[in-house]
This record gives sequence, C-alpha cells and structure tokens, in this order.
Amino acid sequence: MDRQPFLIGIIGFGIISGIFSPLKALMHVWLLNFAGPLFLTSPAIFAFIVSLFTSTIIIILAGVPAAVYERVTGQEDTTAFSLWIWLAAAAILSLPAVFVVISVAF
Repeated sequence: MDRQPFLIGIIGFGIISGIFSPLKALMHVWLLNFAGPLFLTSPAIFAFIVSLFTSTIIIILAGVPAAVYERVTGQEDTTAFSLWIWLAAAAILSLPAVFVVISVAF
C-alpha cells in the first residue's frame, strides 16, 4: 500500500487550515496569553507560529478517528481504510478554511 498520496492530502488540508482557517483567531489569543513573550520578536514570526500550530492541531485532531478505528478493530498496522478516515477527518476539519479560500477566489 502506498501511503504517500494520503499523507500529501492530509498535509495539504493541514496547510490550507493553517493559512486560511478562522480558528487562527483563537490560536492568536491563546499564544498571546500563554506564550506571548516567547514569540513577540516579530509579527511575521508570530503569524508563522500561529499558522504552524493551527495546521498541526488540525492534523492531530484528524488522526484521532483513524486511531480509534484501528484500536477498535485491533489492527497492527495502518491500512488504506484508516488512512481514508484520517483524510476525510482532515477534510471535514478544514472545511471552514476551504470556504474562506473559495470566497476569496470567487
């Protein structure tokens, strides 16, 4: 089984979410309140860190249903179906960002 196309899709949805997600506002508030002094060296660095955290959180949360599926079925290794679950969850979680991209493009 070739995992690379699945992982490219999952990472792609993570990137789109990291750049365009409306959830970035929550991440801005969280980082400013808890880790602000560490990242306030430059606004560009702060924006990059927020995008990176948002995309990482989307990818991690999207992996939870696939991990639960693998645990429930007792699989030893990742199958194509669990990768499809991960990809679908990433797509669903990145829907707000996709809608932003569509509204800006058209």
